[in-house]
Amino acid sequence: AEKVLGYDLLSLCLEGPQGELDRTRHCQPAVRLMFALGCVSVQVVESCVAAAGYSVGEFAALVFAGALDFAEALYAVKVRAEAMQKASEAVPSGMLSVIGRREANYKFACLEARKHCESLGIENPVCEISNYLFPNSRVIAGHLQALEFLQENARKYYFTRAKMLPVSGAFHTRLMEPAVEPLAEVLKSIEIQKPLVCVYSNVNGKKYMHSKHIQKLLVKQVVSPVMWEQTMHSIYERKQGTEFPYTYEVGPGNQLGAILKKCNLKAWKQYKHVDALEDEEAAET
Repeated sequence: AEKVLGYDLLSLCLEGPQGELDRTRHCQPAVRLMFALGCVSVQVVESCVAAAGYSVGEFAALVFAGALDFAEALYAVKVRAEAMQKASEAVPSGMLSVIGRREANYKFACLEARKHCESLGIENPVCEISNYLFPNSRVIAGHLQALEFLQENARKYYFTRAKMLPVSGAFHTRLMEPAVEPLAEVLKSIEIQKPLVCVYSNVNGKKYMHSKHIQKLLVKQVVSPVMWEQTMHSIYERKQGTEFPYTYEVGPGNQLGAILKKCNLKAWKQYKHVDALEDEEAAET
């Protein structure tokens, strides 16, 4: 990873500083490195029926499935992260995690937030759903003024929670368009294989069909909402009475397991979190 990135990512992860690690250009490769450590501990490739990764984690899922080489995928993530960091610095923007009541209309709220931005003189404002997490939970991304408006008017739109995320930009929206071309160019130079197991795309929640399909949708994902809730429904669709497979979340945190519990409680009962660092510590003792 250090050879590919040109800096000591492991040292940055372990020693910081936190401010540098939080930068998009460092944070995205760091997530990938944690995958590389954790992938060894799972050892279920032969019996695996499907894989999926959230946002940049989709590269990890494709490496796991044999579609991408680790070093080449990490370099693509490096290019992606640096381009997204640059796009983020061009416009004050961010992401807002929202939990709403059943009455919540997220798209209408975004429309009114864009109108508010226009009243402030902002041309072509962006405020849209960037992540579908689980029922009644969305991430909305766009201009900071739009997100601040939604926070201030949360009760009006039936939001029970509206919390800014600690990220530098409006990922998975058209504000990331400057990052599209750099990623597209690097993916053209990478050999992409057909996955050994089914991998589901963030863009539409469906299985990747072939290498060109992977190349196209990985680029499109940068400016498209992450359809994670829809992906969960696709992966765990079963005939009634059929057992659910075991599910492993690899790496730091168990956020995806918490989302699975909200989307499919029966599937979640077969869920296990695998933390690579914890496994290494256990092996040493």
